[in-house]
Amino acid sequence: MDTTIASSKYDPNRLLNTLMERLGLPSDKELSQRLNISTKVLRKIRTGELTISASMLLWMAECAQTTIEELRSILGDRRRKLRLSYVI
Repeated sequence: MDTTIASSKYDPNRLLNTLMERLGLPSDKELSQRLNISTKVLRKIRTGELTISASMLLWMAECAQTTIEELRSILGDRRRKLRLSYVI
């Protein structure tokens, strides 16, 4: 993935579109299947109703065979620390 497309603005659509291109997927439906999430969840991420969690970012990096840092750069995530959320 080319990190030169990254900007300082948080943009989940840029990340999702880059993943689709990298994985050779033509639609959100196929991307949601590849990421093992529902199309409804993917749509909420695209519209900004849901943010991309750390665990989702880990899974995306694994699927795309890239680093979390590269995906965060494409996403526009500029936080110093990325915290995983755990459900107890």
